[in-house]
Amino acid sequence: MQPLAELADARLVAVRAVLTDIDDTLSTAGRIGAEAYSAMQALHDAGLLLVPVTGRPAGWCDHIARMWPVDAVVGENGAFYMLHDAAAGRLRRVFRLSEAERRDHRARLAAVAERVLREVPGCALASDQAYREADVAIDFCEDVPPLPRAEVDRIVALMRDAGLTVKVSSIHVNGWIGDYDKLAMTRELFAREFGIDLDAGREDVVFVGDSPNDSPMFAHFPLSVGVANVARMADRTPELPKYVTERECGPGFAELARRILGARRR
Repeated sequence: MQPLAELADARLVAVRAVLTDIDDTLSTAGRIGAEAYSAMQALHDAGLLLVPVTGRPAGWCDHIARMWPVDAVVGENGAFYMLHDAAAGRLRRVFRLSEAERRDHRARLAAVAERVLREVPGCALASDQAYREADVAIDFCEDVPPLPRAEVDRIVALMRDAGLTVKVSSIHVNGWIGDYDKLAMTRELFAREFGIDLDAGREDVVFVGDSPNDSPMFAHFPLSVGVANVARMADRTPELPKYVTERECGPGFAELARRILGARRR
C-alpha cells in the first residue's frame, strides 16, 4: 500500500464516482461525524456519483438511500441495491435473489446462526439482524466484548461448513446463500442505473474501505484506497488497497475527499 500523498492529482481529475464502505470507513467508533458527513455532501455537490457499498442491512439502506447525500446504496455485501428516484418520488429496491428465494433461505440461515451462537461463546446475533433480508450477521466486537481472532475464525469455519458464502468486516461475520459479493451488485447498479461499465470505466472510480470484505473492490479498482485502520486486519485481507490515508476511519475518508476535490479545483 502506498501513501495517498503519492497518488498523482492527474489520476484523480477524471474520477466521476466514489464508492465507500461505511463501518470504520465513514464511521468512527460507531458514529458518522460531521467531518465525514460534510465530505460526503461536498463530493455529492461536486457532481460525483457517491455510493456506499456496505454489509449493513436492508432496513438501514432504506434510510441511507432516502436521507443521505448519496446516489444509491449497495447493502448486505451485494444482496441488493437501493436508490431514491426523485422524479418518481419513490425508493427503488433491486435484489439479487427473489423474495421467494430469500424467504426459503431464512430457516437455513437461522439454523446456522443458532449453531454458531451455541459453539462460539461470546458472539451474538448482530443488533441489526432484524432488518436483514438475505444474510445472517454475527457480531464479534460491535455490541459484545471483542473476541480473539481464533474465535472469529471459528465462526467463519462453521458458516463455511454449512455451505454459506462468508465475509468478515471490521465488526461482523456475514454469511449468505449465493455467489454474489459487493462488486457483483455494484457492477449491476452502475450498468442499469447510470449506464457505466465498471470494467471498462474502472480507472474513473475510487473505492475506499477498511476490512476483508472489501477485498473484491480493492482488487478491481486501480484507485482503491484504505483508511489507515485497514492495517489492523491486513493479514486477513486477501487483496489490499493500492493506497492508504494517513488518518483512520471517518477522518481518513474526509482526507481522501479533500484530495479528490482539490485535484478537480486545481
